[in-house]
Order: sequence, then C-alpha cells, then structure tokens
Amino acid sequence: MAQPFDNPLGLDGFEFIEFVTHDPIGLATTFRGLGFTHVAHHNSKDMDLFRQGNINFIINNDKCSHSSYFYAEHGPGPCGFAFKVKNALRAYRRALEAGAQPVEVLTHPMEVKMPAIRAVGGATLYFIEDINADTEFYDINFRWLEGVEHHPTGYGFRQIDHITHNVYQGRIDYWARFYQRIFNFRELRSFNINGNYTALRSKAMTAPDGKIHIPLNEEADGGNGQINEYLKEFNGEGIQHIALLTDSLVQSLDKLRAAGIPMMTAPNESYYQMLESRLPEHGMAPEVLKSRGILVDGDTKGSVKRLLLQIFSNTLIGPVFFEFIERRGEHGFGEGNFKALFDSIERDQILRGLIQTQPERQHTVDESNSGVEHKAESPRADDAER
Repeated sequence: MAQPFDNPLGLDGFEFIEFVTHDPIGLATTFRGLGFTHVAHHNSKDMDLFRQGNINFIINNDKCSHSSYFYAEHGPGPCGFAFKVKNALRAYRRALEAGAQPVEVLTHPMEVKMPAIRAVGGATLYFIEDINADTEFYDINFRWLEGVEHHPTGYGFRQIDHITHNVYQGRIDYWARFYQRIFNFRELRSFNINGNYTALRSKAMTAPDGKIHIPLNEEADGGNGQINEYLKEFNGEGIQHIALLTDSLVQSLDKLRAAGIPMMTAPNESYYQMLESRLPEHGMAPEVLKSRGILVDGDTKGSVKRLLLQIFSNTLIGPVFFEFIERRGEHGFGEGNFKALFDSIERDQILRGLIQTQPERQHTVDESNSGVEHKAESPRADDAER
C-alpha cells in the first residue's frame, strides 16, 4: 500500500472551474446540455455559477477581471480553476514561499477574498475555503437565484475527477515539478503513446488529498499531432479536457445524448471484440457498451474486479472537450483506453487534412509506474510562470 504523503497546503479537492467566452448565452446552453443548472449570479461582477452535484462551473465575463486578458490571448475556454483548502490565506502564503507567482483578484469589501496564483497558460489558480460548516464561499460572493435548487443532481455527475493540461514539447517535466514543488503532488504514472502517424507523452499527477488529479500531455515529436493542434488553436498551453465523475455512466450518457451533446468517434469493431480477452469476465453487456461507444479499462484478474468506464465529447469550447467517467474500484486514468482515444482524434485530424497518411509508424503504448502504488484506497494522482 502506498504511504500517505504530506499535504502542506491543506488541499481538499477541486472547488470550481472558471470559463470565459464571447458568447455567454451559447456557453450557458452548453452547460445545460451537460446537465448543469444556473444557480447564482455574482454580487458585484458579471459572473454566473452553474452547478451539478458538487461540480461548480463559473462563467466570468467581467470586463475588469483577468478573464478578459485571458480571452484576448486564448479565446474561449477555461481561464481558471480553484482548489478547496482548509485555510486559503495560509495556503496562498505557502505557495508563494515555494515560488508561485501571485495574481491579484479584486473583491468588494463585503466579499470573501480569493487569493490566487498564476497557472497553466496564464490561467488563475484560486484557493477557496468554506466560511464555516453551514456557509460556503458562494453564499457570500454570489446571489442565489430565486426558486432554484442549490445542489441540483443534473445528469448524475457529482464531482470533477481530473483536468488534463496540454503543454509545449519539452515542458511536461517543468509542469510536473511545478505541482510537486508548490503542492507536493506525486507522479502516479507516465506514458508514451504512439499512434499511426503521431505520438505524445503523458504524466499523471496526483495531489496528497487523493482528490485532485492532473494529467499532463506534450507532443512526442513535431508535426501536426493533436497536442500541437490544440496549442495552435488555443494559442498556448492550457486545459485540454475536464473529466466529470458519475456513478452510472450509461444513464448519464443517455441523458447527454438526448440533450444533443456530440461524442468523439467510437472505437472500431475490434475494440469490443477484444474486450473479453483484455478484461475477462468484466461483467458488462457488450451491446450496451458498443451501442454507446463506452470504453472500458481496469483489471479483472485479481480477487476483486476493478473497472473504469469512460467516453469523451467532441470539442465543445474552442479546442476543449469533456470526459465522462465511472469508476468501479479502478483509480487509474484509462491507460488501456488512451490508444483508442488517441486514434479517434488522429482519425478526425486525417479527415480534416491535418495529417498526411504516409508513412505509418508502429503504434504502441509504453507505460511506466512512478512508485506511487496504484490502490483504490491510496491517493492518486498548469503556467504559474511563463
């Protein structure tokens, strides 16, 4: 069993993801299509809170905030994210002592201050604490909409599972060190994924609270690979996708499809034909998985079966997409499915003429563990500087 490691900043999961857009009505429609409800408006800023379960999305279109500068550089997308901590000011001070770059967030006198540092691509990383056992941060800084439930269940997504960063080639180790130095993250696992024509490197980072997980991706070679395409479209490093956790992916996915949320291309027939040999006695109905394009990973060889179910949307906000995930005792990131996702994006790039289809390379997934043991009960496991 992996030994617990120190949590110097008192991390306690993701608090919210912040977005900026030129089309707040369109983004609100996208969030509703994902099962979110508009529950509150900020007291003093042009900011709206959307919620589902314990997941908080904030649209920040305030002209006097950092989001407007972020939008000028990157366009629409996630412009910030927040970690929940026990003591925000103490966490902020410790982050600065460890070398983080401060970001000034203006608040009105009657609002809760939001200490923050610079994160991936110039995004803002906030430290948020609850006021007390009965009062959360949003009760002070936001105005709840009349007649709206404060914690709607939506489509059953209950928390943010992880957020993945795409970074420039040669920068993956820099960002891994950033999370290690500031927050005492650990590297859970690393991958080298080779598709037919492109390749990438990935590191899965986990926080000491066991709740915050941030995989990092970089292009393994030059050309028009999917990471480089993202970097060009987003004009820099940033959040590639946000993973939402549910207890029933089939039910949640059926609601997403009914709402018109487009999904990435499903794996080919051989993926489901090989599923039984890869995960013998997995217990899932093949037609249920195949008809919905659900990917399955895990381990069924031990005394306890561990499964991970996942599927990915098309890009919904600029080059950013969403992952929808169900964990049945498996706390990895779908390593066995990375190749299927990689190939799906690569096929789309070929159709759009971004990749020349000759010559092909040998496609593989090379995996290495970092020493943090992968157990269900153990903690698992971006530009603060430019």
